[in-house]
Amino acid sequence: MNIGIIGLGLIGGSMAKSVKAHTAHTVWGSDLDAETMTLARMSGAIDAPLTAENLPQCDLILIAICPGAAIQWVQSHAAQIAKTAILVDLCGVKRVVVEALAPIAAQHGFAYIGGHPMAGRERGGFTASSDSLFSGASMILTPDKRTDMQLLETLKAFFLDIGFAGLTFSDPEEHDRIIAFTSQLAHIASSAYVKSPEAQRRRGFSAGSFKDMTRVARLDENMWTELFLDDADYLVKELDILIGHLQEYSDALKSGDAGRVRALLKEGREMKATAGGS
Repeated sequence: MNIGIIGLGLIGGSMAKSVKAHTAHTVWGSDLDAETMTLARMSGAIDAPLTAENLPQCDLILIAICPGAAIQWVQSHAAQIAKTAILVDLCGVKRVVVEALAPIAAQHGFAYIGGHPMAGRERGGFTASSDSLFSGASMILTPDKRTDMQLLETLKAFFLDIGFAGLTFSDPEEHDRIIAFTSQLAHIASSAYVKSPEAQRRRGFSAGSFKDMTRVARLDENMWTELFLDDADYLVKELDILIGHLQEYSDALKSGDAGRVRALLKEGREMKATAGGS
C-alpha cells in the first residue's frame, strides 16, 4: 500500500517508523516542521514527502495532528483523496472530528473511520517516536453504518502488522466519555499534583509513586487544551467526581476519623481490584 501520514510527531512518527520496520508499504509523510521532515527522511521513517502529486495515490491516509487542524486538512484536501482510499484520523477525541469528517468523506466518496491508538509517552515529537510504541497496544476504531467488513479487515491486518495487540470498536460518544476518565482526567490530576511547593523540595524523598503521579504532567499544553475543551462535558463530570472523593478523604483526615479513612482506603483498594489492570 501507499500510506500517507499527516503529522510526524510522537504518534505519526511512530506510525511511520512502525510501518517501515514491520511492512513493505511505502510511506509518504508531511509535517509543518522542516527539521522533523529532514529527520524523518534521514532516519528512513518516510520514503518521501507527501505532496499534492502523490496524495491521490495513497491507499491509506493517517492523520496524526490536533482535531482542529485535522478537520482543516481534510476540508482542504478532500478533492485530492482517491475514492478508493481509506482515511483514518488518530485524534484523541472523536465526536467533534467524526461529526466534521464523516460528511466530507461521504460527499467525496472515500472511506473514513475515526481512530485512536492507545499508546503514548510523556515526551512528544518525532525524536520521541519509536517503531515499538504500539507494541501490545489497543487501537480504537469508531465504525458507522457506512463502514463495511472489508474495510475493517484491511485495517485490522494493517494495525496488527505494525504491532497492535488488537482492535477495540466504539462509537464517538462512548469513546469520549471513557477517555475523559482513563486519559484526560489523569493528565489534569498529574498537572495539579505537581504544582505543590513540595514538588521542588522532594529530592531524596520520592520513589515510584511520585514518578507514577507526575509522569504525564510533562505534556503539550496546546494539544491537551484542545482535547480537554473538545471533551469538556465528560471531563468536567469526571473532574467533579474526583474532587468529591478527594473531599471525603480531606474531611476524614481533618476530623481524625481513623475508621472513615480506613473505609475509604479499603473501598479504593476493592474498586481497583474490580477494575483490574496494572
